[in-house]
Amino acid sequence: MTNEPTDPSDPDQEPAMRDDTTPDEPKENIVHFNPWRDFNDAAPQIDVFGDEPDPAQIAQFMQVVFGYCDGLIPVRSFIDKGQGIDGRPHNIWIEADRAAPEKMATFATWASREGAAVYVIPGTVAAPGQARAAEILQMQTVVVDLDTGDIAARRAHLERHLGPPSMVVESGGVTAEGQRKCHVWWALTEPAEGDDIARVTRLRGDIAAKVGGDMHFRSAHQPIRVAGSVYYKNNLKTQVRIVELNPDRERDLAEFIEAVTDMPPAPGVSLQPAFTHPDKPAMDEVLVTPVREGGADDWSRFEGASAAIGHFIRMVHEGRITRDEGWEGICGYNAAMLRPQWPVERLKRESERLWERHVERYGPPLIRLDSGAPGPVEMPAFTLGALLDDQSPMPEDIIAPRVLTPGGLMVLGGAPKVGKSDLLISWLVHMAAGQPFLGFTPPRPLRIFYLQAEIQYHYLRERLKQIALPPDVLAAARDTFVATPKLKMLLDNEGSVRVARAIQSAFPDAPPDILCVDPIRNLFDGGPDGGGENDNTAMMFFLKERVEVLRDHIDPDCGVILVHHTKKLSKHQVKEDPFLALSGASALRGFYTSGLILHRPDEDCSQRKLEIELRNGPALPAKLIDKVSGQWVEINPMNERIVGQETGAKHDAERDRKRNVILSILLEEASNGRLYTSTQFREAFENKRGLGSQFTIRDRLNVAATKGWIRFVRDGRPYGHPVVRSRFGYLCVEGMVFGCEEQVDAETGEVFAGGKPVVPTHYKSPSNGDCLEVEHPSDWPIPEDEDA
Repeated sequence: MTNEPTDPSDPDQEPAMRDDTTPDEPKENIVHFNPWRDFNDAAPQIDVFGDEPDPAQIAQFMQVVFGYCDGLIPVRSFIDKGQGIDGRPHNIWIEADRAAPEKMATFATWASREGAAVYVIPGTVAAPGQARAAEILQMQTVVVDLDTGDIAARRAHLERHLGPPSMVVESGGVTAEGQRKCHVWWALTEPAEGDDIARVTRLRGDIAAKVGGDMHFRSAHQPIRVAGSVYYKNNLKTQVRIVELNPDRERDLAEFIEAVTDMPPAPGVSLQPAFTHPDKPAMDEVLVTPVREGGADDWSRFEGASAAIGHFIRMVHEGRITRDEGWEGICGYNAAMLRPQWPVERLKRESERLWERHVERYGPPLIRLDSGAPGPVEMPAFTLGALLDDQSPMPEDIIAPRVLTPGGLMVLGGAPKVGKSDLLISWLVHMAAGQPFLGFTPPRPLRIFYLQAEIQYHYLRERLKQIALPPDVLAAARDTFVATPKLKMLLDNEGSVRVARAIQSAFPDAPPDILCVDPIRNLFDGGPDGGGENDNTAMMFFLKERVEVLRDHIDPDCGVILVHHTKKLSKHQVKEDPFLALSGASALRGFYTSGLILHRPDEDCSQRKLEIELRNGPALPAKLIDKVSGQWVEINPMNERIVGQETGAKHDAERDRKRNVILSILLEEASNGRLYTSTQFREAFENKRGLGSQFTIRDRLNVAATKGWIRFVRDGRPYGHPVVRSRFGYLCVEGMVFGCEEQVDAETGEVFAGGKPVVPTHYKSPSNGDCLEVEHPSDWPIPEDEDA
């Protein structure tokens, strides 16, 4: 039994933070808590025979359990059993902020004087009075309560398979074997919200089941003792102590679920249910045990028929067999095991009744999608000689080189918002047009069915119009690229049937070459056991029973592309093995024929890196790609820095800043009636506006002139300046205007309102540095930096 509070009238503990005598709005709120409300004006007495609350441990506990959370923390105190005193529970709600540890310590001190234990729900809610499981908004920890058996061995088992915990708290109780009961905590990298809270509570139950812990923690609202508070039970007063603290050890939820899934049960712990019906034989025995009428056997005909029918109904409902196969199984049992057998009418009536009850309880059935291809008569096997002597040509790649092969599976992974869908749509449209893309080549225009579940119809068409694609590619792919709007379904048996029909309607004459599913997460079906993406068994079920069955039904040679999210890894981990970043079960990586990971090596840079892993071909180097003028292009890695990338980027930015400052100064000075030659400018503005020395300014001017940012004016007389004898002349930039008052041209009499435009006459040749005359003064070229 756990030492945590339970409500015998409600095994699910839903009202754990409520009572009938307390209104929804609590009478006491810790924000206004006053320790003198008990009218005791004497100084607290120190109990020399027991421990007192420890504010330092309470602060450490609050940081691990609530450090990242927002909202209100439900807190409860009540009199522990065995003290010979009685008292009313107190429920309060504390704001999860910096003051929370101090408020909790104040409350624990008050509770200690009253002989009351202090509990907390390890999650936050939105309003006072809330504490039900459905009202929990955030949880940032996973906890297991070890309160029976060999606790030391179970802790060692947890650490061996799940890694060191963030915190271990001895709750104060002692087992029958004399070992101290404890709570083992793992902190998450960020608070779980929404559907992730159910994942956390399910994870708490899974851990407890595998190590013999308290199963009450499958409920989100199960309270637990606060470390640093005082334990009172059976005349024992002791402190709830933190015995191990590693606050920097945090776990990613998806990775932690994988680790728990892979963890075996602790020695001596069985996951099999501990109860059996003494009179009910196992299903294997039911199907082979004859049953006679008249109650001649312990197992009646009705019970036997109901059990057998129920077995086959479950098989059909879960999609393991077809309806026809299920009916054949029921009839076979009736004929072979019931003595005498039931009439067919009664058998059908009972089957329909049980089917309706099963569907009502468990929802719509999974309709099996049977592949039309006959199964192999025997397993193929070839000798070494036969393989070496086979000189037939290799199958043509769907996407060369070996990125997607006939019947192959490609997985494209990437973090949210990295550009996966944008890149994928551009890629697929090129493949549908029969055009190469980033070095990937189709043998011909491909038929592509894009099954996506993220973008709604109107925003899908908007995105397709926004993606810059060559007109000839768009024209060639108009009929061979077919996409779905956002789907609200799972790729289960029923969903697979719908997809197969949609594909047949889209390509009635020939099956598609590529089926793309984007993303896995929104369409994932883990099978009858309902496992998630992080469950190896569920992932293998999805790949083999959903994706492969659907592909075989469409065309066994059809290539499949799955789009998947990645989890957070450090730059070093991504560099060592980028494919570890794929979210979910490790079964996925062992199943695909090619994997691609899209990521940003530098978050401040727009360039992405496409890592490639092939099963059916030689390794391909990673591609450095970026969007230029709206189109994806491959960047030559020889043009990229290898050493000092961050430092180099800072120097580049500083050079751009100085260039922009120089251009802005020239515009300002011209508007004030001043023109400068290169020498005059660098001498006048040395060490001003962060430009540095005149030698630095000279270099920036030379570079800007070569790249076309700066041109020159030889004759300054129209602007009240003499003709210069320097090699180039006065500095001129685009949009330069001389003076801010009305100017009158002495020769033409033309009036220039707000200043006279400065028109360049010469420019610096970018090829040899010569001073050349400008042919079209008003035509400024696009500078090299903007054209890159």
